[in-house]
Amino acid sequence: MTSIALRPRLAGAICLALTALLNGCGWQGVNSLALPGTAGGGPDSFEIKIQLPNVHNIEQNSRVRVGDVTVGNVTKIERQDWHALLTVTLDGDVDLPANARATVGQTSLLGTLHVELAPPSDVPPQGKLSDGALIPLADGHSYPSTEQTLSAMAMLLNGGGIGQIQDITAAFSTAFAGREDDLRSFIEQMDVFVTDLNTQKEDIVAAGESLNTLVGRFAEQKPVLDEALRTVPEALAVLNEERDLFVDAVRQTSELTALGADLAYQSKEALVQELNDMGPVLQALADPGGDLPKAFGHMATFPWPKDTLLNWFRGDYANLTAIFDLTLSRLDTGFFTGTRWEGHLTELEMQWGRTIGQIPSPATVGNPLVVPYRFDQGR
Repeated sequence: MTSIALRPRLAGAICLALTALLNGCGWQGVNSLALPGTAGGGPDSFEIKIQLPNVHNIEQNSRVRVGDVTVGNVTKIERQDWHALLTVTLDGDVDLPANARATVGQTSLLGTLHVELAPPSDVPPQGKLSDGALIPLADGHSYPSTEQTLSAMAMLLNGGGIGQIQDITAAFSTAFAGREDDLRSFIEQMDVFVTDLNTQKEDIVAAGESLNTLVGRFAEQKPVLDEALRTVPEALAVLNEERDLFVDAVRQTSELTALGADLAYQSKEALVQELNDMGPVLQALADPGGDLPKAFGHMATFPWPKDTLLNWFRGDYANLTAIFDLTLSRLDTGFFTGTRWEGHLTELEMQWGRTIGQIPSPATVGNPLVVPYRFDQGR
């Protein structure tokens, strides 16, 4: 009797002990145990972690696949902040880059979920996926589930306008009935328009870039425009306060203009006469216009003409042959020609016999400054 009574108690104790043991080990069903025969359990296997935004209904021991080949399994699922953190074990011969992508997918329409690993398609592969690696949240994705796909299809079929296609088709048929030529002409014109638009696309792009540059310059000058908009009202207020002064200035300017017009009208005849009198003066100045610049040029090199100065003066030396004639006749023609004493010295010299053979006298023939000198003069 005693041994029979102890059996239920012993069974209950064993059950309590097993329950406590399983709860301490995190028992969550059969999937919480490592199942035999799964991939990723070999001697060369390694462990990595994957961050995913959503794991849907994936469970432990779910398959990890590379190119439709199972290479590992999920050993642990945790919550990390606002996303999921999966721990997976992979076979030792798995060859993937360190920047591999992880995606939660479905084997078939009604199949189980699995984790798919693949090299990146948008950037070059880098490194090698090894033990302890982490695939970050930015590289973790999930394919649309069957529920999401069916929900989207239901929304499209029920409220997306599919049922209204027949009404739309009927409306187009009614609108274009009997207007086939117009529609054909419209399509041809649209083709020409699009062709011309495509031809001018570079000009359109250039115009857009120019407009963008202009807007950028306006944006750079925004402080100046803000200051101008703030200052303009103040300037307008000052102009408004000085309005009476401006009106008075305009009125006085009008009076001054009237006085000027009256003065011009009254002095018209005198001004015309002065202009007529100024004409001969200007004409007299214009007549020697060609000789006047030459005279100015000769003043700087007097008594030698500027045009022939370089013929005898070169560098720091000059070639000069001079004849000085101090006879009375030369002095008379050189200094007293045109005066009241003209010819007196020549007459005196003739009395002395110094100009024998020079008839007429140099004082009365041609230009006395250019009369040739005669070496036999006075002989």
